[in-house]
Amino acid sequence: MTGSGLVVRELAVGHSRRRTLDGVTASAAPGELTLLLGPNGSGKSTMLRTLAGLLPVHAGSATLDGESLFAMPAPRRARRIGVVLTDRPDGGMLTGREVVALGRHPYTGPLGSLTADDRAEVDDALDAVGAAGLAGRRLHQLSDGERQRLLVARALAQRPALLLLDEPSAFLDVSARVSLLGTLRRLAHEQGLCVLLSTHDLELGLRLADAAWLIDTGGTVRTGTPDELAGSGAIGRVFDTDELRFDPATGTFRLTSRAGG
Repeated sequence: MTGSGLVVRELAVGHSRRRTLDGVTASAAPGELTLLLGPNGSGKSTMLRTLAGLLPVHAGSATLDGESLFAMPAPRRARRIGVVLTDRPDGGMLTGREVVALGRHPYTGPLGSLTADDRAEVDDALDAVGAAGLAGRRLHQLSDGERQRLLVARALAQRPALLLLDEPSAFLDVSARVSLLGTLRRLAHEQGLCVLLSTHDLELGLRLADAAWLIDTGGTVRTGTPDELAGSGAIGRVFDTDELRFDPATGTFRLTSRAGG
């Protein structure tokens, strides 16, 4: 396991004194889209919020390109890590451009004045997610999918090395989910970003991801490519039910004979 990208070693995360996950060792490489998968309540959001510096770490270490995340000063963390959480934003009367420009605040100083370079970064971020046409529209006028694109653009405007996303497609319809996850994969590959995201959209995520961290029912994290985790039966052991079985050959869930009557 190299020091490039995100590397966690013997990481323990949780709320208060209760550890949700313990002893996690895994890595996410630059230029790759890495999925964080697991059952409801397995600790995915807690893991992402801890890596983002929003929750205190219980034990272990996490580094980004060899630099400790947990010792990183907040202003530097704001430049190095972009975060998109599940919270649905109330942007009031902000325009799309103003929302994305918030991502430049780690660079603008106390007055928040944008330079020409800052405005160019905002334009680049809007273009990267295909949201230039949303720049002049108010946030409250936009669909959930359009808002999510702007929130990803806001994170990109920070010029981060690491992008953390917690269920970014949770409120989106099928076409918007496909479009957003496809965009994140493209951004990882084209911009060399290290992208780690949690999702319940298992089948789509496995088709698009380069790698995955899989939290099993016992709290152990297994890592590998989607094909490796599917072929080993690890995905099926976590997500199979009496009615549905994961088929590693097709990467889809199928009804069991019991479910079909």
